[in-house]
Amino acid sequence: MRKIAYLALASLLATGTALHAAPVTYTLDPGHTMVLFSWNHFGFSNPTADLGGVQGTLVYDPAAPTKATVDVTLPLSALDTHVPALDEHLKKPDFFDAEKYPTVTFKSTKVAAAGKDKLKVTGDLTVHGVTKPVTLDVTVNKVGDHPMLKAPAVGFNATATIKRSDFGVGAYVPAVSDEIKISITTEGLEAAAYKEKFGKGK
Repeated sequence: MRKIAYLALASLLATGTALHAAPVTYTLDPGHTMVLFSWNHFGFSNPTADLGGVQGTLVYDPAAPTKATVDVTLPLSALDTHVPALDEHLKKPDFFDAEKYPTVTFKSTKVAAAGKDKLKVTGDLTVHGVTKPVTLDVTVNKVGDHPMLKAPAVGFNATATIKRSDFGVGAYVPAVSDEIKISITTEGLEAAAYKEKFGKGK
């Protein structure tokens, strides 16, 4: 009887440990991350560009999502509009001034629940040397083991709208829209597994 009681207690403790698992640190996968931003061009079209080459980490626990943190760097060298001449123009001083400010960064400061699998992630966005608070509307797509890479993984989508003039990037406003719509999709792999499989990251 004592042995049975011991096994039951051990099982209960193990279950409790699983339910209160520690947060996992994930490395964001640049091959499965797109940071798209779009604008209106003189009322005629709505071009979209991708800020690729993401470098970032996410700390996340599905049991305590509001304690999540994210820290991301996006190199402007990876900017892709699918129009090479426009890529070069956007990197010039009248827009991003990429030689002086070579990266865009986002670092979370607050995470709030917003419904089932929904979060509002507020953080400091730095563009063109200017830092402003921005809130992302986030959807948690999936948390679980990656079927091919055999390691913990997580995936999110997020959206936000900003004014580029707030960051000192106001050329041609209002003919070219001040409002920039941002759409993000990303996957992260547990950091140690990412480093083992891809040889980089934490």
